[in-house]
Amino acid sequence: MRSTILGLVALSASVVDAFRDTSPFFFFSTSEILATTPQIVAAASLSDTITSELRKCPSDTYVIVSQPGVNAADYQDPFSAPHIRRNLAGENERIRSSMKVSNVVGALDAESMSKVVQEKCGAEVLHIDASTGSFKIGETARPLIINLDFPALPAESGRASKLLEHDSFLASVLNLIPSSRYTVLYTTTPISSEQLSIMAEAEDYQIETNFQSAVHMELKRDFSAHRRESNHSTTPRSAPLFEKYMFFGPGLFMGILATFLLLSILYVGISGVASLQVTYAAFDREMGPAASKKQSQ
Repeated sequence: MRSTILGLVALSASVVDAFRDTSPFFFFSTSEILATTPQIVAAASLSDTITSELRKCPSDTYVIVSQPGVNAADYQDPFSAPHIRRNLAGENERIRSSMKVSNVVGALDAESMSKVVQEKCGAEVLHIDASTGSFKIGETARPLIINLDFPALPAESGRASKLLEHDSFLASVLNLIPSSRYTVLYTTTPISSEQLSIMAEAEDYQIETNFQSAVHMELKRDFSAHRRESNHSTTPRSAPLFEKYMFFGPGLFMGILATFLLLSILYVGISGVASLQVTYAAFDREMGPAASKKQSQ
């Protein structure tokens, strides 16, 4: 039984580590691309599936996004990447095919995808660095590949806000594409071990800070309530004597009640003794042996 439990614990730990080394992949296009894949797939297998579709040159513009240092949990917030979520959910009428893979084991080689499109479709390449915040897309007669590189998300706080900025930047790029036939390949890489350690330390610190804040607020609330109660119960020095001091308390009341009861018992006893009446003839009557002899004679 113990070995079975240890085996399950080891298996769960390995599963957690496996998901820790994964990252999502998003794909949407205005063309019909019938590519399907499971939610957990190796990067090499996914790369072969996507590459086989790219060899058909389904679009005029290919946007290959590179977002390092993320995992699937970063995209669960509906406000972190609303434009990507809208395209994947089919809310954009122009999008005819989409695909979402939550856990890709390993890192996709975006450069190899770009080379396949260059060789098979004769496409030009445009590099856009999102960290500069500026770009220019011109019209071209040949297919166009836009390599959009985003910086890694911060390890501590502000990951959702930074991801929202990247999502808005991608939406701006898509709005400036001259062709209506485009395909977006959103590749990501897992969070590094250094970032994971920093995130774990920040989470522990946040939990400890929240606990200390909760305890501090609880103590402060108790102290404030006690102080308000003391202020309400305290009478001013200029108050009258009978308002400033309590003369008739519970102890005094019980003492008076007991004294009244004892006095009542004493009164009944004294009254009973005082009501006894004895005649003087009772004292003149002879008692003892002499009286008994007289009676016998």
